Amino acid sequence: MKIDGFLDSNILVYAAYPTPGEDWKQEIAIDLIESNEFAISSQVLFEFLNSTTRKRKPGLTLADAHHWLETLPAATVVGADRSLVAEAVALADRYRIVFWDGAIIAAAGRAGAKTLYTEDLNDGQHYGAVQVVNPFNRTGEDAR
Repeated sequence: MKIDGFLDSNILVYAAYPTPGEDWKQEIAIDLIESNEFAISSQVLFEFLNSTTRKRKPGLTLADAHHWLETLPAATVVGADRSLVAEAVALADRYRIVFWDGAIIAAAGRAGAKTLYTEDLNDGQHYGAVQVVNPFNRTGEDAR
């Protein structure tokens, strides 16, 4: 399977549980999910569950959040192991980013994704072979 991109947890969160007044983010997130062969990581799954069931008020039930994840189109899921952790540490050090972002970039690279869709890193920046795209970066008359 050819991977079109790697989705960070915020993409999944907006698709499942948009912030009030930001329905446009839900539309973009759903479009990304439905129109791409994507990869995610175990970290993304855990962050999604934490964000939708604990951080947001009122949150989804754990069962509802899990059910939503089960409805995702088939995706490659990258798990963590020692070599991924070592790569995440190296990326965090090299690019002066937090370890968790290094882990997302390392997982995207391991999946063979050239594009990492996230709003948490610099739009357009390359981290090795992985380029960050913020699908919610809107300017000018396209801004909502």
